[in-house]
Amino acid sequence: MPKSGSKYYWWCQLGGWAFLALVIILSTITSFEQQVTDRLIYNTLIVATAGLVSTHIFREVIRQWGWMQLPIEKALPKFLIGILVTCIVGSLIRILLGDVLHIVSSLKKSEFTGRMVAMTAEYGLMIIPWTLIYYVYHYIDKYSKQQLDTLKLEALVKELELKTIKAHINPHFIFNALNSIRALIDENPVRARTAVTELSNILRSSMQAEKLETVTFEKELNIVKDYLALEHIRFEDRLQVEYEIDEDTLDQPIPPMMLQTLVENAIKHGISRQVDGGKVKIISDFRENYHELVILNTGVLNGNRNKDGFGLASTQNRLQILFGQKANFDIREVNGNTVEARVLIPVDLTK
Repeated sequence: MPKSGSKYYWWCQLGGWAFLALVIILSTITSFEQQVTDRLIYNTLIVATAGLVSTHIFREVIRQWGWMQLPIEKALPKFLIGILVTCIVGSLIRILLGDVLHIVSSLKKSEFTGRMVAMTAEYGLMIIPWTLIYYVYHYIDKYSKQQLDTLKLEALVKELELKTIKAHINPHFIFNALNSIRALIDENPVRARTAVTELSNILRSSMQAEKLETVTFEKELNIVKDYLALEHIRFEDRLQVEYEIDEDTLDQPIPPMMLQTLVENAIKHGISRQVDGGKVKIISDFRENYHELVILNTGVLNGNRNKDGFGLASTQNRLQILFGQKANFDIREVNGNTVEARVLIPVDLTK
């Protein structure tokens, strides 16, 4: 036990038994109308001292044998036996101290047995509450530490999950962007240089986003606009972009790179597979107590609904890690030639 814990234990032990001694003296005076005599004080001090010593020995047995670590059904029999032994030890200490200090005269065998039984029962009224207080205190302390350890472990797991997901997202995006630039180098060097500048802007923003678990929707939208500007160089008129943004949603928190991942998915699996290209539309609005993000793109879902890819799987995982079960993500096909990716993030109404 830490030194601070040992100090508190002794304060509680000394204070508790001193308080009990005071109660015994006051109750004796009140109930039997006795005056405070040296004999009464000495007897009371012996009772408190014997109780303090015996309970301290009991505590050491509990600690050394690890009774507090046992399930309650296994610990209960041990504590009951321990209480009985502690009461007997306390009674023996009390009789011996009384005899040594000549507070009581030496007892005959018959008197000793009767006095031991009476004192053991008397100490039972003191040791049982002491044991309950000791057990409940340490049980609550142990439970609190377990809860704290559990929360720390959950936080560590979530942090590791987030870092793992981020580590996969950024290379995934970079490789796609570099492929776009590579396609432009021979065909149009001027546009390739422009693409490098756009990519630089995106990477700078994404590196800043790496430091946070969430970013404002406005910052994420700026990354997406840079990305779409880069892709527009590649697709030219085959890519149409439309925004429908409620300005009140710009300060809402979302996972970094999440919107960019969904838009990238719309380009890769939607627009790039259409001969005539298509449209990407980004909608941001409030829906009841949720921030609703919708990404619409021209195209169709494949047979497995296209939710097995890393980008979409990571979206679902991050939403659950950061916002719990209240957040929701779904992707579906609407109107025959449009794919809709919809994200619902609970709004913090306390702000």
